Amino acid sequence: MNIYDKANELARALKESEEVTEITAAMKLVDADPESKRMLDNFRNRQNELQQQMMTGEMPAPEEMEKMENLFEVLSMNLNIRRLFEAERRLSVIIQDVNKIITDSLQHLYGDEM
Repeated sequence: MNIYDKANELARALKESEEVTEITAAMKLVDADPESKRMLDNFRNRQNELQQQMMTGEMPAPEEMEKMENLFEVLSMNLNIRRLFEAERRLSVIIQDVNKIITDSLQHLYGDEM
């Protein structure tokens, strides 16, 4: 068994999954509406800035986090953006589950510490 072949097989399965198909469809709907696209792009840009900030060890101000949560709620009122967020969440759960399966399979190497 070649691990890289299995990884590529998993990548193909993810690409062909219902979740990725749903993300693609939702993105097309968002892209077709300039206002939705602008709002989502602004949100994603700010989200990336906050993630970069956190990666440097700097925590954003609580007010900034609350502002992002409020913006997320506003964006979620848009049906197409909400559809996208839900599809992304489902794909994220799958990726987390796969990561856990892989990690759990190696647990015996390090004992119960993982």
